[in-house]
Amino acid sequence: MTRPLRIEYAGAIYHVLSRGDRREPIVNGDADRLLFLDLLGCACERTAWQMHSFTLMTNHFHLVVETPRANLSVGMQWLLGRYTQQFNQRHRLCGHLFAGRYKALLVDGRAGEYLRRVCDYVHLNPVRAGMLRDSESLQNYPWSSYPYYLKEPKKRPSWLRTDRLFGEHGLGSDRPRDRREFGRRMEAMRQEANRPSQELNSIRRGWKFGAEDFLDWILGRVQIDAEEEHPGPTRDETEQGKALRIIRDEMKLLGWTTTELQRRRKGDPKKIALARRLRKETAVTLKWIGEALSMGTSNYVRNRLYHCQKAVAKNTRI
Repeated sequence: MTRPLRIEYAGAIYHVLSRGDRREPIVNGDADRLLFLDLLGCACERTAWQMHSFTLMTNHFHLVVETPRANLSVGMQWLLGRYTQQFNQRHRLCGHLFAGRYKALLVDGRAGEYLRRVCDYVHLNPVRAGMLRDSESLQNYPWSSYPYYLKEPKKRPSWLRTDRLFGEHGLGSDRPRDRREFGRRMEAMRQEANRPSQELNSIRRGWKFGAEDFLDWILGRVQIDAEEEHPGPTRDETEQGKALRIIRDEMKLLGWTTTELQRRRKGDPKKIALARRLRKETAVTLKWIGEALSMGTSNYVRNRLYHCQKAVAKNTRI
């Protein structure tokens, strides 16, 4: 059986779920959890994702992510691949960590109720999994975006977007009393977290979650540009398009022509600096970078970036 195509379009919202291979743990302690969240933040920075909620469990994770550019697949490939690589290195393992393809449920973002329900579902996941005692507050589970919603903005990750969920709960601001009201509502919903419902089945097993006309809207959406809430330069730009713009701008600052770029040796420090920027700000592959910057093979680019990172880390410690 062929695998279904990923439906991607600028401005899409997804509930993403990925489990460990054979439902085995994907974390072996808090150091792994911190690593995953650090890489999640890097993925958001590279892809311009807007994270509305997340929960990291022992053998799986949930994300509710909005993609101003149509780049869910390339971003998830980077996130899962990089985490698996570092997890295996840390624990001296090899092979797959995650079970097959991640699940991506399309969420109807036109009406607030659907995004709100999915985010609430994600935040209540530790309750459904029995990871909190009845006497414990939901915010006692630290590996979720929920505790950040109760904190003042400056104490949240820069890549976590809270305004839409607050707004769709009818809380028009981010003041302390609104955050307390949000917490009160979430605690009130705990009693119904495990009750079977058609809504839970749709979130767990469906491929879309929205109004009756959501499918028709999706079919039209994949052929048109994103709506006004995502500015044109951000929503229309592909990963390679963004990377090419960065290269063009950097070459202009350096006063380089294409001929000069090709003439310079593969390990030119300015090329390496540009390659580092591309890896940080986009999700293009090492092979693509090697070809675009005339730096040779992906292995060569990887090695140069690795040694550069080691040198930066050494100088930082000094």
